[in-house]
Amino acid sequence: MAKPAKKAPKKATVKPAKKSAKSKKRIPAVALDSVSVEKVVEKPEQANPVISPSELNKPLAVCPVLPADAEKSKKEKIIVKGYFADERVLLENCDAARELFNTSCYGQLLDDGKLQISLCEALYLIERGKIVVNDGTAKKAKPLDFESFLSKARKFEPNFWVRYCVYKNIRNRGYVIKTALKFGADFRIYDRGVKPGEDHARWIVYPVHEGTTLTWHEFAAKNRVAHSTKKRLMIGIVDDEGDVTYYEIRWIRP
Repeated sequence: MAKPAKKAPKKATVKPAKKSAKSKKRIPAVALDSVSVEKVVEKPEQANPVISPSELNKPLAVCPVLPADAEKSKKEKIIVKGYFADERVLLENCDAARELFNTSCYGQLLDDGKLQISLCEALYLIERGKIVVNDGTAKKAKPLDFESFLSKARKFEPNFWVRYCVYKNIRNRGYVIKTALKFGADFRIYDRGVKPGEDHARWIVYPVHEGTTLTWHEFAAKNRVAHSTKKRLMIGIVDDEGDVTYYEIRWIRP
């Protein structure tokens, strides 16, 4: 009898790989209140401003992931050394310090070549790893970390943390922000791409904690300062989480 034919072996089947789940959308690290005061146009030339407080109240964009080469070059950046000098910080006379002044408009260059920066500017640069600030000029003076510098700055400015929250928020958005003591305000803000000396500042800003109470007399005085300096008045309201909401105030004529 003929032997039955052998069955052909079954072919191995490869199951398709499961599709990976879609990557979740990244949420911005900082989400700011989007409430702002409705603008009142007083003069025709003030209509359609280039930048408005509503733009400042928008959430910050998520920072993209840097490639390996960019991360490497970032680590190789030179850290500028300086020391705490009462109500200011002095940075050493070096090219990296002058770069901070020329490129990003930090501080003021002195006759001896050192760069003088404000306490808000210093804490911001410490947080970003750009500078190291020692507690004085003595050889044994130790570098101040973020918390130590903040505690020291509060001794000179009780409202320092509220002011720093506004300063940091504005800087992170790409604006140049400088002190405005001669205008009777905390800060002055320039449009994007404008450096001090190239054009006048657009706003003067008063940082205020959300629990602070202002009298009508104080409120009117701030408006008069802005009006006399031909700048727009903006109030930065800081909550307990450090988030900032901006309100622009203008005169209206009945």
